[in-house]
Amino acid sequence: HGGGLDLQFPHHENEIAQSRCADPHDTFAQVWMHNEMLLVDGRKMSKSLGNFFTVRDLLDQGVPGEVIRFVLLGTHYGKPMDWTDAKRREAEATLRRWRVSLSGLEPSEPDEEFIELLSDDLNTAGAIGRLHWLFNDPSWDRSMQRRMIASARMLGLLEPAMGEWIEAKPIEGGAGRLVEHLMARRWLYREAKAWKRADLIRDGLAGAGVLVRDHKDGSYTYEFSPEFDASKLDALRWL
Repeated sequence: HGGGLDLQFPHHENEIAQSRCADPHDTFAQVWMHNEMLLVDGRKMSKSLGNFFTVRDLLDQGVPGEVIRFVLLGTHYGKPMDWTDAKRREAEATLRRWRVSLSGLEPSEPDEEFIELLSDDLNTAGAIGRLHWLFNDPSWDRSMQRRMIASARMLGLLEPAMGEWIEAKPIEGGAGRLVEHLMARRWLYREAKAWKRADLIRDGLAGAGVLVRDHKDGSYTYEFSPEFDASKLDALRWL
């Protein structure tokens, strides 16, 4: 049984009392789960503060459902979850990297350590940390990535039907997809501290009219300038 932490007293205590009176030979629930409060930019979400919104509101604003799910699962349910625009950007950038880099791979079996983390009081934050580890495995062993895909799908992430948002770019044809591949490759170079190669991709994208912005939280965004020239991307395929 569970609910918000603010329901623990007196609501849940009353439920226990009522149920035990009705059936004194049994317990009301074997497992209790109380989620913490939802914050927005460090402040409690409330209508009085004007920072109240629903998942439907975020979807209507164009925030993909997969991104919302990633942000929410990134915090253990027993701790306050702080929704910020920085977390949204970081989640979107991470899912883009994963989807582009793992494109074409089929899932195998879920990772055992991932399962152990989830089994420990539904530790979704730790489980997502394990996904990062599997993705960034130094050996870049494809078997690790296949296990990662299977594990991510247990959280409702990286499902094929949920990836349409990644294609929603203002550029027709395959240019948007190529830019996504280049951005993912640039991120991998940065992780490997291959700064020159990462900068070559950034400068090449800028030369083609794709403006890249790196954020302090490790995420990135980009946009197409009016001078965008898709033909200039071809020279970047081999970087």
